[in-house]
Amino acid sequence: MIPESADRPAAGNGESAPHSVFYEELVTRNAGVVSADEQAALRNATILVAGCGSIGGAAVEPLTRLGAQRFLVADPGTFELNNLNRQNAVAADIEQNKAAGAAERIMSINPHARVTVFTEGVTASTVQRLTAPSQIVIDGVDVTTADGWRAKHLLHRVAAQRRLPLITGWDMAGTQYVRCYDYRRIREPFAGAITAADIEHVDTWNLLRRAVPLRRVPAEMLAEIRANHMRTDYSFPQVAYTATAFGVLSSHMAVRLLAGRPVRQEISLDVHQMARPLGERWLTRLRWPVELAALVPPIVRLMRGPGAR
Repeated sequence: MIPESADRPAAGNGESAPHSVFYEELVTRNAGVVSADEQAALRNATILVAGCGSIGGAAVEPLTRLGAQRFLVADPGTFELNNLNRQNAVAADIEQNKAAGAAERIMSINPHARVTVFTEGVTASTVQRLTAPSQIVIDGVDVTTADGWRAKHLLHRVAAQRRLPLITGWDMAGTQYVRCYDYRRIREPFAGAITAADIEHVDTWNLLRRAVPLRRVPAEMLAEIRANHMRTDYSFPQVAYTATAFGVLSSHMAVRLLAGRPVRQEISLDVHQMARPLGERWLTRLRWPVELAALVPPIVRLMRGPGAR
């Protein structure tokens, strides 16, 4: 770290400070929590953030503040007004490309960072350029459309081929479910749970069921699914604190993975349950099997295919 007598960037003048001076000052308060080898790994790593909306966007800022400074960011979407309840954007960003917005946020924190923007998102023509320089993947690719699922599976296939660790997550009411697919050890995309053929022949609800174990889905989301599974225009509810939780968890997991340390394969953080008093927590636990039982008939119909009753 820089001694007290050394030159430090003046407040508001970080862009004009030499890179080494700026970086040492930026991360000086990490010392004691982030080890020297973890800090070095962050400083030298290239991180791919694929999908820069709710969860991908939530990971960008903590990673940058921790000291990551080489990014590839990819997203074909633009910010909409209904994104502002949870995504790292403001009203002035509406209609801006999400990857471009992520790049601006990174550079506003660390003007010495290097960011490559792919406004096309993850495609057959970009996936190799996205993954080749990367040491880790943050997967925030949207799964509300068939094209989103195709892009997501493509990303996982190539990450598996390149043996890259990948972190993804799922917002479910107050629960953030984070999954690490460490493709240095796992050989099949999604650990074999979802194949390329499934993407073309299995509906979105069943793909979600394969990606997220039912035991991780909170009771209020089970009720939402039961009430809305037949709606083609349905959008999952997502809130700020659940999306932000992905940034909290994935940034620390990325630090460990980049430094060669293991992480848990699954992490489930239920913000609602953590905040509830004990009695309400137990009532919610009792509600869960009731909601699951009520959801079984719709799940069976979905598995049988269209037209089943």
